[in-house]
Amino acid sequence: MAQALSPANRLAGVVELCGIAGFTHRKHAAHPGRIQDAVATLIHRGPNQQGVFESSAISLGAARLKIIDLHSGDQPIIDAPSGTVIAFNGEIYNHLELRRELESRGRRFHSHSDTETVLQAFLEWDTDCFSRMRGMFAVALWTESTERLVLARDRVGIKPLYFSQRGEDLYFGSELKAIFVHPEIDRSLSLNGLDCYLALNYVPAPWTLVEGIEKLRPGYWMEWRGGSIRKECYWRLPLRPEGRQKDPRAAQEELDQLLKQSVSEHLLSDVPLGIWLSGGIDSSTMLHYATEASARPLQTFSISFRGRSFDETRYIREVAQQYGSEHHGLDISDLDDLPATIEEFAYYSDGPSADAGAVPLWLLSKLTKRHATVVLSGEGADELFGGYLTHRASMLALNIRRLPSQALDLMQAVMRRWPVSDEKIGFEYKVKRFLDGCRMSPERAHVYWNGTFSDAEKRELVQAPLPRALDATLRDLAAAGDDLAAYLWFDQKYFLPDDILTKVDRISMAHSIEVRPPFLDHRIVEFAASLPGALKIHGSRQKVILKNLMRDKLPPSVLSRKKVGFDIPAHEWFRGLLRPLLLDTLASAAAQHSGFFRFDKIMALEQAHQERRANVGYHLWGLLTLLLWMNKWRIQTIPLADQARTPEKVFSSI
Repeated sequence: MAQALSPANRLAGVVELCGIAGFTHRKHAAHPGRIQDAVATLIHRGPNQQGVFESSAISLGAARLKIIDLHSGDQPIIDAPSGTVIAFNGEIYNHLELRRELESRGRRFHSHSDTETVLQAFLEWDTDCFSRMRGMFAVALWTESTERLVLARDRVGIKPLYFSQRGEDLYFGSELKAIFVHPEIDRSLSLNGLDCYLALNYVPAPWTLVEGIEKLRPGYWMEWRGGSIRKECYWRLPLRPEGRQKDPRAAQEELDQLLKQSVSEHLLSDVPLGIWLSGGIDSSTMLHYATEASARPLQTFSISFRGRSFDETRYIREVAQQYGSEHHGLDISDLDDLPATIEEFAYYSDGPSADAGAVPLWLLSKLTKRHATVVLSGEGADELFGGYLTHRASMLALNIRRLPSQALDLMQAVMRRWPVSDEKIGFEYKVKRFLDGCRMSPERAHVYWNGTFSDAEKRELVQAPLPRALDATLRDLAAAGDDLAAYLWFDQKYFLPDDILTKVDRISMAHSIEVRPPFLDHRIVEFAASLPGALKIHGSRQKVILKNLMRDKLPPSVLSRKKVGFDIPAHEWFRGLLRPLLLDTLASAAAQHSGFFRFDKIMALEQAHQERRANVGYHLWGLLTLLLWMNKWRIQTIPLADQARTPEKVFSSI
């Protein structure tokens, strides 16, 4: 039986996109109201409509933000003849062409919603339907007659989907909090997840930071039937070029056509739409192609860092003026209460929001919500075309590792004497981490340069022995090779979905806006993998093919500027603005987890930062957000009775 949720079922105190939740209960009755509670945790993802379906074996629901077909398409949708039900999160950009093909095969539709298109496609092609879709999605499909549940996630992981198997039953949701409503789900900290998190500041799939809860990998579908599950990959991320190399001019023309198609499809919306603009090449490229495809001026949105060396206002204004956009901007100083905002991340982020870009992104999302419901962004271009400094570092390290060890010793000795700065990512910070990484294996160094704690440092922080989960993930990279193609492939497989896209999804969804990344159309992803490395990085030039394509389109200043990055001056803020929040959080956490974490080591790290013996702002950010999240969701480490140390001893020196 399907039903809509009344206003009384809505979660009090939470802002009201799309989210799905559900659980099986094959051999027992569902707890009354449990599915309504699960959907209510996702109200910020779907403020326009919420509904549930309940039968003797399953309960599932959806919370919907209406983007397309504003007057129908309420979820869940049931196909009465087959008894199949769908709960869907996302957008399918080619749903009209799929719909026409399905109609030609005799399928009948009752709405204009892309959700119904997905349902009919599944009924026609079963799990083969997912490889026919272009878009971003997480979906649950239940067939009552066979008691079969199918979950699936888009190719590159734009939309999230979590699951947990307990006995014969399966629990799932767009966010962890939709699973946390079930008291039978333990909230124990995952050591596998923690091993990765402390090194990366994110958790790679399939792990999460909660034991027993996993992420469904991008490009996979999963089937539950009779208490058993199986998973299958329907799309694999391409690794490197195969066959004859592309001609540079022909490749540039092909990219131009792909961007025109993708951006045009991503503009499909029945609600106000805009562009996130940073003044860099990626977002400026989005604005260029969106302006070409749009019949009216577009809205653009940006965040400035007034008075900072990394402020991008000059470039943002130049691009916005060139394309005549209706521009809206805020400065980071407009964030009313930074500590309170960071504490809010613990609720909405679904895991520690350890990417420091979450702070300006929060303000950007807040600004956007005043004017638009959908925005296009430039996410993915760095991972596809080699835009990060770490990509160049991995190539440069090939030569450094050939030097005598004494030469590396000398360089590190010099850098230890170099003054520590408050710059967001200063010269000394980059060089010190680069040289440290040159002593590691190529795969460990690649993630260290963009990460935080080394393996030895992790062991200092935690009393329990950590598993080697990160090593298992890095085996993927080691097997792929020690070249640019391998590093880009690894970043697309893990860093992109589990850090960048997770951050964007949670922060934007907290403000009930939908973010679409046209660079991540799978046709562009496959095209980028087919390119030779020289069309991505050539000497000191990065994203070569994209810059060549945009040379006569964007202002020269945008093409020639260095990449800045969209985050906060963490080193400086933890010596001032954020220090009280950090110390309060550590004191509170020590009272709960002193038998697990070594808080004396954490305090020594914090003290070294204050005394400028080290720059560890991003390390402290990761620890702060981890502990705030654990406190918010009552994540357990070890029983309180086993915690021998007292927090007073740890904090007596503060």
